[in-house]
Amino acid sequence: MAHDFLPGMESSAISVLKRAVELDHSSRFQEALVCYQEGIQLLLDALKAVKDDSKKVHYREKIKGYMDRAEQIKDHANKLKEEGKYHEQIKIADSATGFSYESLFKPYIRDALTEVWVEDPYVRHVHQLYNFLRFCEMLLKSPCQVKTIHLLTSLDEDRSAPQTSALAEIKQSLQCQNICLDIQYSSTIHDREIRFNNGWIIKIGRGLDYFKKPKGRFSLGYCDYDLRECHETTVDVFHTKHTKKTSS
Repeated sequence: MAHDFLPGMESSAISVLKRAVELDHSSRFQEALVCYQEGIQLLLDALKAVKDDSKKVHYREKIKGYMDRAEQIKDHANKLKEEGKYHEQIKIADSATGFSYESLFKPYIRDALTEVWVEDPYVRHVHQLYNFLRFCEMLLKSPCQVKTIHLLTSLDEDRSAPQTSALAEIKQSLQCQNICLDIQYSSTIHDREIRFNNGWIIKIGRGLDYFKKPKGRFSLGYCDYDLRECHETTVDVFHTKHTKKTSS
């Protein structure tokens, strides 16, 4: 039975590792590292089902090559982090897909993460509030232990607008999951930045609001944001050993 699954495991591993090499060549090292790790695990699973000795040797050589490259990336990234020089840039093309919050932030929330700062002047309109809620849901589902989320945004002066009531509801909902949402307003905020207390800083040109409207209520991408088209924007990723402290 295991032999029947081998072609499927091989093709999955090839697909993931091909993506790893593409990301590697684009200097998107953290994303490449995640794909290398996933691809290597798929190859190790496939190796268990291989009976032919010569094929086993081939698999082991491939696995060693990818493991060596993954280690090189890890060492290179760690060196840049130590020197405070880590920077990678992701360009999201107009109408591109595959950039849900889960996909974009996954490489940076694998380390110990307990506190997040979101600075975005435009968390005001309904779709922007849903974006922020979706970001919070992504953090809750991720393999980390976020306890505090800080949001700094601008206040919608329209008293009938849903901003304050929506954020209060999100705050209450997060509280039920033992996560504190700290909300602050600023009339001068302009820059957009997301900062994690594991050292990662992500600056998105359009903030969290980089998705296009779906083509229709029953169009692909309405529910799954990996299938949602994006506006053109640039994501800059940095790493620092000095993170913000919680406000006293």
